[in-house]
Amino acid sequence: MSERHRKNYRSDGRTAEERALERFAEMMIEKIQAIKSDWKKPWFTEGTLRWPKNLSGREYNGMNALMLMLHCEKEGYGIPVFMTFDRVVKMNSGEGKKSVELPQVAIRKGERSFPVFMTSFTVVDKETRERIKYEDYKLLTEEEKGRYNVYPKLNVYNVFNIEQSNMREARPELYEKIREENELKRPEQQGEDFSFAAIDEMIAHNEWLCPIALKHQDKAYYSISKDEIVLPEKEQFVSSESFYGTALHEMIHSTGAQERLGRLKDNNCGFGSKEYAREELVAELGSALVAQRHGITKSIKEESAAYLKAWLDCLKESPEYIRTTLFDVKRASAMVTCEIDRVNKNLENGIGVDTADERRENEPALQEKETVGYGWRK
Repeated sequence: MSERHRKNYRSDGRTAEERALERFAEMMIEKIQAIKSDWKKPWFTEGTLRWPKNLSGREYNGMNALMLMLHCEKEGYGIPVFMTFDRVVKMNSGEGKKSVELPQVAIRKGERSFPVFMTSFTVVDKETRERIKYEDYKLLTEEEKGRYNVYPKLNVYNVFNIEQSNMREARPELYEKIREENELKRPEQQGEDFSFAAIDEMIAHNEWLCPIALKHQDKAYYSISKDEIVLPEKEQFVSSESFYGTALHEMIHSTGAQERLGRLKDNNCGFGSKEYAREELVAELGSALVAQRHGITKSIKEESAAYLKAWLDCLKESPEYIRTTLFDVKRASAMVTCEIDRVNKNLENGIGVDTADERRENEPALQEKETVGYGWRK
């Protein structure tokens, strides 16, 4: 067995990926059990953390971000910034530059690292078998890309929160700078006055991937056959945050359409099935992630609470369940975040300035459509 291969295994025969997934599953079981005892609890404690980043300021993706936020909450870390052991060594060496010697930052003895997943890509020419960098591959035209095979590989890295180090004592100025940069900033408007401009714009001007219709009724769902989201009016919700949280939940569902990410299939999405329950977990975690990114507290959707036991059973039965679920959460939340960022950019540039109320005044009344049940449906 090669040295490289040997590094991925411990004496118990499990790979680094398997150990990480098992740890993720244990954390999710613990979190869901806590919510099960009080399903009105939010997925993340209100007013706790911003989106996790590495020491260079780069944000972690949805899957890693979710688990790192749960990890921070469990361990009580107030700053969601992480670093590898190699990054600490590099920081102590002056980042490769000749500089004044600085106090050494070190991971405290006995601290346990946390796993994150990073995907690397090997790009190989189909004919010559020559390799090129993935960054160069992304710059090619679609026709040029057809000449290459792309092989993804999932890698596991171990990271430490900066509070697991002596940075606060060794480099107080750096620690304080990082702390200030990562303070959670809640929306200026809260309660009944809170508004999420990007989502309002999407609803008012049909800017989401499918239509979002507001109706004075008591059901929120995504229809697969009509490719449409239906929500009660904002005023019908107990709070504005509840309205936007529900909207995000259904928006995550809509990313699963066959022409998008392909999670929702007619032959496996029957009400009460394991796949139906798993899709609800994807929508719950995905919407909680996006909400947290924008400083919104997201509690579990009432209808989703019925699936808590099913989620626990599946997580206990197989850690692979968390793997497929987290990858779907990553892709779905990234799609929603990308669209929100696009609309926010347009709003900043003065594009799409009409309010939702003005739009509805100028549109014909939406025809009533028959609805059944909750959540997403055929």
